[in-house]
Amino acid sequence: MESQRNLLLIGLLFVSYLLYMEWIEYKNPTPEQPVVTQQQSSVPASTSANLSADVPAATGNTAQDVPAENNTAAHKRITLTSDTLNLVIDTIGGDIIEADLLQYPEVQDEPTPFKLLKNESGNTYIAQSGLIGQGPDSSPKGRPHYTTQADSFNIQEGQDSVSAELYFTTESGVRYVKVFTLTRGSYQVDIDYKVANQSANPVNLQLYGQLKQTIQPSGGSLVMPVYRGGAYSSPASDTRYKKYSFDDMKDGNLNVTTQGGYVAMLEHYFVSAFVPSETQSNELYSRVLSTGDATIGFKAPMQTVAAGSTADLSTTMWVGPKLQDEMAQVGKHLDLTVDYGWLWFIAQPLFQLLLFFQSIVSNWGVAIILVTFAVKGVMYPLTKAQYTSMAKMRLLQPKIQQLRDRYGEDRQKVSQGMMELYKKEKVNPLGGCLPILLQMPIFIALYWSLMESVELRHAPFFLWITDLSVQDPYYVLPILMGVSMFFIQKMSPTTVQDPMQAKIMQYMPVVFTFFFLWFPSGLVLYWLVSNLVTLLQQWMIFRALDKKGLGKDSK
Repeated sequence: MESQRNLLLIGLLFVSYLLYMEWIEYKNPTPEQPVVTQQQSSVPASTSANLSADVPAATGNTAQDVPAENNTAAHKRITLTSDTLNLVIDTIGGDIIEADLLQYPEVQDEPTPFKLLKNESGNTYIAQSGLIGQGPDSSPKGRPHYTTQADSFNIQEGQDSVSAELYFTTESGVRYVKVFTLTRGSYQVDIDYKVANQSANPVNLQLYGQLKQTIQPSGGSLVMPVYRGGAYSSPASDTRYKKYSFDDMKDGNLNVTTQGGYVAMLEHYFVSAFVPSETQSNELYSRVLSTGDATIGFKAPMQTVAAGSTADLSTTMWVGPKLQDEMAQVGKHLDLTVDYGWLWFIAQPLFQLLLFFQSIVSNWGVAIILVTFAVKGVMYPLTKAQYTSMAKMRLLQPKIQQLRDRYGEDRQKVSQGMMELYKKEKVNPLGGCLPILLQMPIFIALYWSLMESVELRHAPFFLWITDLSVQDPYYVLPILMGVSMFFIQKMSPTTVQDPMQAKIMQYMPVVFTFFFLWFPSGLVLYWLVSNLVTLLQQWMIFRALDKKGLGKDSK
């Protein structure tokens, strides 16, 4: 099997794979979002009506016993800021309606931070949490109007954490303190409820947390697919990680009871997730609302707080980039939201190798080059076997042609004769094909590891390559990749006699160059360096084969 056919096989396999993935998940583009300037904490929320009508029913309730909130109550917004996060919290309900990632700019080299959570007209993405319950004294019903002692809470020099406390007391005398805590250097948000029941009756409380987002299609393109939607983990059913898209939510509500677990909303490099206690049985759910929004959340077990006693209820959130090691410490299997697909067992080691090299050279582009050297080095025995097989197959072509001339249209006898010839000459006809097939999973795995790695977002290489996660703005790398592929073709031995097939092979570098124009520059860099290493390996292998009389120049 000659090199040109292998290149065609690579192209067909890779394009087919991407088309399949596009058809499954990434059929529609993400609509353009309006640019909204950051509002000050004293400005009312623009979609405040959406914050009140979506409280889940307590377990066992057949209907939501939730009165409408006081429409005359003003929506006060407070801010909670650490070195990594700036949260905006609405005092009605205590929902996180904005989350700015302070160390991740929206646009490269611009000061405006990336806004993960937002509460804009027609574009809601917020984190809601609260307490629901049963019985006349279960509280707080609806969305409580909390009070605070300040409008902003900022982490100070020398502090490891910062907290914001929200207060609410029912008419019956049950006092609630909702506490948000941020830790320096972390994207973890701790949410704690302190309940003091000073009423005459016990109260039944159930903690819930949910993520609400306006339903919209996954975005991206054929070569830059982006999943936008829900996900959950249910260890009790051996579901460590599973996507639950907006279409899935429309088809049917999520209804899973599991020990521990989590619920999440994904947005390419970023994720928000509620991670309840691993020691309790939680109900995971989703709902599609009439407002065009969807929620995915959890409900903890019901807890009774006796009259005159106190109780603490808590949950944890992650609001930030997909940082695998940090997320794994926050919640079991939360790191799997970095989705490498079905080749995760290859992609994860490749990413760890990439991290190792980057820690040495402090440049993600150079780290990709070193990963390429490592992969090509490991694959060298297969590459050598591939070209050796190709050379042997080329030497057998005259004898194969004789068989075809002898038996004419009798394909069965031609095939039998070829198999006997292969056996006699000790040639494996698949020897040139199998190595390239084994390399395809590595390429696809690396593709997804680069696509899912937030570390490469806005990561510069050198000169004009200032962001390895997007396409080369001047298309230099794709063109060089096409040129290198052309030279690989020229160096490879060929047995193609059909003029049409030969013409197709000639245009393969052009097709690949055009296709790679829109690939992330980090991936094109990998392919270019891989081609350059292949050229060097070809030269070494063919030089050795020439000495044995098997090379392309041998008579």
